[in-house]
Amino acid sequence: MTSDLSPGAVLAHDFVRAPGSDPSRWMLVVAGIFGAGRNWASVARRFVRERPDWGAILVDLRGHGDSPTLEPPHTVDACAGDLLGLVDALGLEVAAILGHSFGGKVALRYAETAAAHPSAPHLERVWVIDSTPDARPPSGSAWRMLGVLRNHPGPFPDRDAGMAAVASEGYDAGVAQWMSTNLVRTDDGEMVWRLDPDVMEALLRSFFALDAWPVVEHPPAGTEFHVVKARESSILDDEARHRLEAAGLSTGGAFLHEVDGGHWLNADNPDALQRLLLAHMS
Repeated sequence: MTSDLSPGAVLAHDFVRAPGSDPSRWMLVVAGIFGAGRNWASVARRFVRERPDWGAILVDLRGHGDSPTLEPPHTVDACAGDLLGLVDALGLEVAAILGHSFGGKVALRYAETAAAHPSAPHLERVWVIDSTPDARPPSGSAWRMLGVLRNHPGPFPDRDAGMAAVASEGYDAGVAQWMSTNLVRTDDGEMVWRLDPDVMEALLRSFFALDAWPVVEHPPAGTEFHVVKARESSILDDEARHRLEAAGLSTGGAFLHEVDGGHWLNADNPDALQRLLLAHMS
């Protein structure tokens, strides 16, 4: 895995390719809110090892990881536009995108944006991992995580203190450890969040407000949509599942896959994701 901020690209990103390979096609990989591309590094490495003709680009969205915050408005559409700018700057054959949770809706909007962009590479496949195209009121653990950033802004003497702050808001040790990857050390040796709560709230409000069904139900020619539901997660409800199945019957380009595990499928069931990717990424 090689890290780079390519000339002309504003989003931080890592390239993942099989040793000695020269991929002809690439897949963008977009994590959920509060996450970074490297959260999906293990899944990407396993995939390219079996499909060396593919490479993966792990992307940090605006305001996340090593990417700058960029100018407002901070919306799902802006994130999709950022990805399009990255693809333009890289000049690679980006033929697929995989997005988890918040990143899943970004992937859907990227597909719609890229289809209308004359110079964008043709997108063959869109993977939406435990996310929903639905618009709905703000709720859930990601929405509640804003309280951690606002109630416990730091600085903290060390990473353990930051993890304890997350745990004090009712999150388990695994989530607290993951969230602590967003702590950075100041010149004084203390730890602070690198996430701006106002930016995160704006992104989440946009996510919840956006209805992304049009691109699923009227897909661009030659683009497949693969939506993966975690059986132990309630994010994709029964109504959305039935709507996805109807879209698949109508267009032949939408597929629903249900696999065991919770919302964090990259950790809970990477084997299932690997099987799906290998089966549908020719």
